[in-house]
Amino acid sequence: MSTSTKKVALVTGGTRGIGLGIARQLASDGFNLAVNGRRGEQEVAAALEELKTLGTDVLYCQADVAIASGRAGMVEQIRAKFGRLDVLVNNAGVAPEVRADLLEATEESFDRLMGINLRGPYFLTQLVARWMVEQRAADPSFSGCIVNVSSVSATEASVNRGDYCLSKAGVAMATKLWAARLAEFGIQVYEVRPGVIRTDMTSSVTDKYDKLIAEGLTVEPRWGNPEDVGKAVGVLARGELSYATGNVILVDGGLTLPRL
Repeated sequence: MSTSTKKVALVTGGTRGIGLGIARQLASDGFNLAVNGRRGEQEVAAALEELKTLGTDVLYCQADVAIASGRAGMVEQIRAKFGRLDVLVNNAGVAPEVRADLLEATEESFDRLMGINLRGPYFLTQLVARWMVEQRAADPSFSGCIVNVSSVSATEASVNRGDYCLSKAGVAMATKLWAARLAEFGIQVYEVRPGVIRTDMTSSVTDKYDKLIAEGLTVEPRWGNPEDVGKAVGVLARGELSYATGNVILVDGGLTLPRL
């Protein structure tokens, strides 16, 4: 029995950067929110309070998506609080701690990125999908949505962060796999693929990308913002893109647009 009459969305890594931009959009769209992060609740209190001012009920789920018990605990928290889950946004992700050339990259960095960026969302999707299938069986009008936030690095090679590129390429394939598996249950699965977005993750390379954007890296001559990604996820979560499961939505200002 649902305890929330409003639809509920889970956003992993939802307390800063792209995740917070997505959470803001979904709160504005009328979703109740479960927001996940690894930091303590006091450390993210300002972000949670901001989301509550948008008129949404917010549950904070402190967990590392790379750890199975953390994923399971998060889903149980949402069941207990809201009794339903309509949208999963797999956004949590990390960059390499050191941008290392392929000839010097370490297995430790590879394993860390694969655990957080690929294995975690893959098996969180499995948990959530099972619950969404249950909800569909109980209510044939239920329509779930899963959005994987990847990166242009899924297709664009960066030889000083190969582990990151491989993790995002894996997310792209996971989107196709889950879209094919879950369509029979009315669960739509999409990938949103951001380009150069201004967040704390990109703060260390601001000068590099300022120069590249000025030189024409993107068709639209500016950095992307978390709100740009949030708007794209909002369209998908609201169910406004039908008959299109498995698709990739590029939010990259034309960075990957083939040009002569």
